[in-house]
Amino acid sequence: MQLSEQEIVRRENLQKIIETGVNPFPAEMFEKNTTSAEIHANYDAEKNNFQEVVIAGRIMQKRIMGKASFAEILDNTGRIQIYVNRDEICPGEDKTLYNTIFKKLLDIGDFIGVKGYAFTTKTGTLSIHVSELTILSKALRPLPIVKTDAEGNVHDAFTDPEQRYRMRYVDLVVNPEVKEVFRKRSKILSSMRRFFDDRDWLEVETPVLQAIHGGAAARPFKTHHNTLDMPFFLRIANELYLKRLIVGGFEGVYEIGKMFRNEGMDRTHNPEFTSMEIYVAYKDYIWMMEMVEQCLEYIAKEVNGTTKVMYDGNEIEFAGPYVRMSMYESIEKYTGVDVSEKSEDEMRAFCKELHIPVDPSMGRGKLIDEIFGEKVEANLIQPTYITDYPLEMTPLAKKHRSKEGLVERFELFINGKEIANAYSELNDPIDQRQRFADQLELAKRGDDEAMVLDEDFLRSLEFGMPPTSGLGIGMDRLTMLLTGQHSIQDVLFFPQMKAEKK
Repeated sequence: MQLSEQEIVRRENLQKIIETGVNPFPAEMFEKNTTSAEIHANYDAEKNNFQEVVIAGRIMQKRIMGKASFAEILDNTGRIQIYVNRDEICPGEDKTLYNTIFKKLLDIGDFIGVKGYAFTTKTGTLSIHVSELTILSKALRPLPIVKTDAEGNVHDAFTDPEQRYRMRYVDLVVNPEVKEVFRKRSKILSSMRRFFDDRDWLEVETPVLQAIHGGAAARPFKTHHNTLDMPFFLRIANELYLKRLIVGGFEGVYEIGKMFRNEGMDRTHNPEFTSMEIYVAYKDYIWMMEMVEQCLEYIAKEVNGTTKVMYDGNEIEFAGPYVRMSMYESIEKYTGVDVSEKSEDEMRAFCKELHIPVDPSMGRGKLIDEIFGEKVEANLIQPTYITDYPLEMTPLAKKHRSKEGLVERFELFINGKEIANAYSELNDPIDQRQRFADQLELAKRGDDEAMVLDEDFLRSLEFGMPPTSGLGIGMDRLTMLLTGQHSIQDVLFFPQMKAEKK
């Protein structure tokens, strides 16, 4: 194990602390009674409050000045200065705790607990006057030292993306704004749950390991179940299981959980991602559009206090109503060509005319999707519903009530990216079987994202499923929008990465 000079020094300091008889990793609970943020927000010198403070955190700065010193500690809520006087933390003859341990052996990054009282220094800095000091944990690696000068300029910041994502634990310590992103992420999830729970929709859990991967067009991760001696797949969607619960009699179910798609990685795609799917009986996709507008407006207010978000220089308005445009209308708007009556061969020729790569495995629906992705998506900045998709693109959606060859589906696009996908769910088991058969034909042509036939799901539909509307929302992309982040890795604590080079 190759150690740097600083790591060697820290290990030597650890041993010296042990030799003084102090345990640098004590087992006892250290019970705090406040936080740095609470003190900063509520301290009042006239009221003389916070006179019995117990707080803990990392040492982030030390200024040794003889018999008395200052330091800064960082807890979960922020930083606060502490004032340490030798004779107060060492009231007896033995001054080892101050002279040796605090001054010489404690390093930046070490955890300490202190008891004392709040006061304001002569320079006006809110501080804690320490009466007792306890070592709680010794850090054996040095933290990156991020400095801010008098003008507010940051120097030596921990900014390298690869290092930040690999060592998120360090990123969270030295870049306080990162914690705020993940606090907002948590609030987005809890707000959505609250919105659904208030309407008596039930949060459920469905299998992550599935014998048949279904519910979406995507490549799965494959594994093997040793006990059952059969292949299993990490779920690409939970749709088919949630619909089974609607068959079983629940009228509103939802799940927020991880999905896994063995596909590419970029700024908006990660193979492991968080999705919310919800299914509500006796509703349709028109009702779902209105519900989504209400839900996202509610979440935006809960998280940011406003329905407006600045993103890439655009002010995005989450309050409804959102623009609605059919798939064919959107393609005609941005290409000038009506593709609604074009055959598969004509669609393939049109793709070539637009310089969009195609291959023989692509059916008409996939070709339309390619055109839409290349020519339309990037233009959809404000929340926009793209509705009424061609039948070939959506094997699980109900045929349109009045438009031949289309299904009742919408996708919500914001800032050029899909955020949500919803259908009036197909509940006709005969039609559903034929749609699966059509997908099998695409698979024979080489489409490795084609859906597979799920006999048990078809059996469940044969017992009867009420009219239902379903919705999926990509929680990572929604978090990116509401926190102003431009890479999905910035809203995932631990994104997948290549193996670290030693």
